[in-house]
Amino acid sequence: LAFASPALPSLAARSPARCVAPVRQDPVSARVHQGLKAMARGAVFGAPSALKLHSSSLARLRGGMSQRSMSAGGSGGVTMAAVEEASKLAVPECVAGGDEMAPQYDPKLVEQELYKWWEASGFFQPPAYKEGEKKSYVLPMPPPNVTGGLHMGHALFVALQDILARFHRMKGEPTLWLPGTDHAGIATQLLVERSLNAQGISRFELGREKFLEKVWEWKNEKGDYITSQMRYLGASADWTRSRFTMDDEMSASVSEAFYQLHEKGLVYRGEYMVNWSPNLRTAVSDLEVEYTEEEGKLYYFKYMIAGGGSEDFLSVATTRPETIPGDTAVFVHPEDPRFKHLVGKMVKVPFQDREIPIMADEYVDMEFGTGCLKVTPGHDPNDNILGKKHNLQTINIMNLDGTLNANAGVDYDGVDRFEARTKLWAALEAAGLAIEAKPHMQRVPRSQRGGEIIEPLMSTQWFVKTRGMADKATEAVKSGEMKIIPQRFEKTWFQWLDNIHDWCVSRQLWWGHRIPVWHVIGSGAFPTTTEYVVARNEAHAYEQARTKYGAEVELQQDNDVLDTWFSSGLWPFSTVGWPKDGVDANQASDMARFFSNRGESCLETGYDILFFWVARMVMMSCELTGRVPFDTVYMHGLVRDAKGKKMSKTTGNVIDPLDVISEYGTDALRYTLVTGCTPGQDLPLDPKRVEANRNFANKLWNSARFILGNLKDLSPSEKAALAVTGPMTSEELSQLALPERYIVSRCHELVGTVTAQLDAYTLGQAGEQIQNFLWDEFADWYLEASKVRIFASQKTDDPEVARAAQEARRVLVYVLDTCLRLLHPYMPYVTEAIWQRAPHVGPSLMIAGWPQPEGSTLAVDQTALAQFRSMQALVGRIRNARAEYKVEPQKKIADVLVAADGAFGEALKKEVAVLESLIKAENLRIGTSTETQAAMAAEGQGKLQPVHLIVQDGLEAFLPMAGLVDMVKEKARLTKQLKQLEKDVEGLTKRLSAPGFKDKAPPAVFAEAEATLADKTLQIATIQKSVADIEAQ
Repeated sequence: LAFASPALPSLAARSPARCVAPVRQDPVSARVHQGLKAMARGAVFGAPSALKLHSSSLARLRGGMSQRSMSAGGSGGVTMAAVEEASKLAVPECVAGGDEMAPQYDPKLVEQELYKWWEASGFFQPPAYKEGEKKSYVLPMPPPNVTGGLHMGHALFVALQDILARFHRMKGEPTLWLPGTDHAGIATQLLVERSLNAQGISRFELGREKFLEKVWEWKNEKGDYITSQMRYLGASADWTRSRFTMDDEMSASVSEAFYQLHEKGLVYRGEYMVNWSPNLRTAVSDLEVEYTEEEGKLYYFKYMIAGGGSEDFLSVATTRPETIPGDTAVFVHPEDPRFKHLVGKMVKVPFQDREIPIMADEYVDMEFGTGCLKVTPGHDPNDNILGKKHNLQTINIMNLDGTLNANAGVDYDGVDRFEARTKLWAALEAAGLAIEAKPHMQRVPRSQRGGEIIEPLMSTQWFVKTRGMADKATEAVKSGEMKIIPQRFEKTWFQWLDNIHDWCVSRQLWWGHRIPVWHVIGSGAFPTTTEYVVARNEAHAYEQARTKYGAEVELQQDNDVLDTWFSSGLWPFSTVGWPKDGVDANQASDMARFFSNRGESCLETGYDILFFWVARMVMMSCELTGRVPFDTVYMHGLVRDAKGKKMSKTTGNVIDPLDVISEYGTDALRYTLVTGCTPGQDLPLDPKRVEANRNFANKLWNSARFILGNLKDLSPSEKAALAVTGPMTSEELSQLALPERYIVSRCHELVGTVTAQLDAYTLGQAGEQIQNFLWDEFADWYLEASKVRIFASQKTDDPEVARAAQEARRVLVYVLDTCLRLLHPYMPYVTEAIWQRAPHVGPSLMIAGWPQPEGSTLAVDQTALAQFRSMQALVGRIRNARAEYKVEPQKKIADVLVAADGAFGEALKKEVAVLESLIKAENLRIGTSTETQAAMAAEGQGKLQPVHLIVQDGLEAFLPMAGLVDMVKEKARLTKQLKQLEKDVEGLTKRLSAPGFKDKAPPAVFAEAEATLADKTLQIATIQKSVADIEAQ
């Protein structure tokens, strides 16, 4: 499966076992040449160019090969000489190898060669700007984490987005599917830290600069692993425009965004409670915290009342006794009769030389625990709210690494929080203050990335005010400016935005975009109380600071980095030139073509990041550009296993996309994922469906093999004349025979339906319709009808027969070409492989025109549709009769009569040969109802009655019994049945005439015996007549 190839120039040499060298040396267009040059300079931040990436092996895709080993033996880069050499490449011979087609379609011989040719030809790029061009279609690819590896979720989004990109590209719209990767601040830093820790090295020992060098080394070596894998899925993204969120231009956009938001008064610094990750030593957002149900303990202990005796205490319950040193009050409910008399008194904090008050608040749940609530404002978000309400002191007892600090007491200073829990509880037991510890199920907050338990902590952070931006995002959907598919997610969208909090955007990491804030050294405690300036860069910071603080001012940049989602929130517009190009940029700029003046933009993504990413993009775009970033948000679900269970390594049900591709091919996987996908719904992936769709690709291949195999005897000019250059007109359609008019009309209906469904983003249904047509109508009906015409022409020189055969070939190629265009976005490889072998115009199917020109309606002959469906109904009834009478499959029925009146009857008479082939008949006669009855009367003397089939009003069929039944076998069967009936009748007669039977038997039994005798006697008469009729033949 590996896309293993040498450097670009050697693409012209392939071993015979794979794909022989191209023979044709067609001149390459300027567009192709431009694409190759772009690819040569397409490397970003040490990543190999697109061409070299694509030439990596499967070992590389699975993370086992470094960039250096990939480049071994090469020049270290794609030179312009290499580009010139590559520009001579023609269509790969493995898809343009003449008329002969293998009996089975083998994706392994096609996929990697085709993809490299597509990419090298520049087909993935939008064409250069032309004045008056169509409005663009834009797909901002959700940038996968640079740490990521391909999974089925990626396979689904690549398939869905590639369908949209290829569809709109074929419609002639400048289409930009812009790929890239996200620096994934937490995930990447965690991964590199773990690697260093395994070597016994701490990032703190290295220092910030050295650590970042290590991260960049890792990124440059393995950071493009995920985009390399995406190529296996046929992703036609414009890799020459690929972006990385830490690129220089992208970093500049992040600083500009922060600066502009600050200038608008939307950025501020404050001390608030955050979700703290002790292992990573950074704050994380609420969305990055996952709550799990875990068994812990509920600890009951005594809070001794100051000035009271040994029995004067409050029983308090907590799940985190290690936070007791940070308590600043104990609350009870004001209506709780147990504690009303104690409100206002003081209690002693265990092992602390201080007292705290007993206070009342309705927030307390009288039924939970003991009804007494210890409050630690510095380490619990709810306690923090309660503390602010009652002006309580906030005590921080925890260091950033999760150990307790001096505020917890000398015995716990420097002790890990969980060790301190055990140690403090033991101390409470020793002091007689512990009551009991009970098992207790509780919701535990864990870091989505690191997995450790999150610690609520007061911290000075940078925040972005979101209320105004959220209102704009809400209005964008309410006004219809942006739509969400499926629509039910709009309710969730509104609920989340209505209840949004200010966004904590600072992270205490080293990997990421350093916050563009410079602190004035000496103006306060760094970094919490200093004077500071917000600027685009250091030079801009000093320019501002010197104006305000004097020429000798010294600055130090803030140590924190921005939340990864901050930079990702700029993705739709920062990737096309913002802020260098604004919303009023030159019409030829990417910013104008693919953002400000775009035709349509769609974000296709998973519903699980609706708020992580989608909402933030909309808020940031509306605020910074005044435009929504996209017009449509299409939400897909999760891919699950065949039983609907979530895939996980723990359960062992993970399906690797690369393994599926290796066994069944990319097309089968893509088609299975998309046709089984409903927007917003999870998708169960059954390998049996993938296998079935592999078989569909093979059936399409063999249908094409038949069609193209019957073009062998045509001259080159005759073949070229069959190439499809546009849709068939009404006039052309009217000149065709009934089966041809029908299949073209149905094909045109399909084109209209699929186009409308793709425009409406019902991708799965559209894909299913294409398969149903190809399988159930084109292959099962028209291919069989066309064989009659083509095979007939091989047995005669009759010009009419030859004309009919040529007409059939033309329609076969036309419908095949049209269906290949419709199916190409779903199954790009097999369709291109067939199209290249068929008569065609243009270099590639992926840039061929969509079969329905914009604003047009294709010709449909409604009369032909109705007449051929009647013909199908006739064939179906006759086939059912054959099955009912167990007629051998290859046996032909002679002398079938069909009664069909009016224009349909006349049309049917012209298709006698086709009908005979479809129903396995000979000497078929078609006439009006009157003519058919007369023929039966004249020929029916002494013959068995035919099987009469009434298909519909004005359409009947009469099947001679002799054609359905072997008379010798039938006579033997009837004679055997007759003997058995006669024996039964004899027995029943004796029984009924026996003395006493009538008198002794119950009346019901006697009546039943009489009825059985009468029935069997009638059966004997019927069979005797049938035998006599057979003998009379």
